[in-house]
Amino acid sequence: MSITWIMVANASQAKLFSNDGPKRGLKLIKELLHPESREKTSNLVSDRSGAYGGPGHGAVGQPADPKHHEAERFAQELSRELEEGRVNNAYDRLILVASAPFMGLVNNHLPGQVRSKLSESIDKDYTRLPVKDLAGHLEGYVFL
Repeated sequence: MSITWIMVANASQAKLFSNDGPKRGLKLIKELLHPESREKTSNLVSDRSGAYGGPGHGAVGQPADPKHHEAERFAQELSRELEEGRVNNAYDRLILVASAPFMGLVNNHLPGQVRSKLSESIDKDYTRLPVKDLAGHLEGYVFL
């Protein structure tokens, strides 16, 4: 029997579902939260003076966007989760559903062997949908 994992994500939360075959529906395996991605930028930035140079220190590049940095960290966490599942043979096929900007971050971190199991990438943020509605949106990709 072929097992499909469906990860539905955005920069602050992800839900990992499993489908164990035709007419078996979606089973929630795990929910991952990253509240730092929802924080205000001002709450993510340090107030340290001199962190980016000062008089006599020369030009220093602009600091990275803190919200982007947090989204990047969460994308790495999700990629590790998918790699762990692959190593444990927990799934045969992967469907990734993520908001368009976040999809790119996750794809950048996916190991090649996880990427080889990726059958569909859907640029949508379905993280707030009830499971029944999510199943309706995924019917064209997996026989639920």
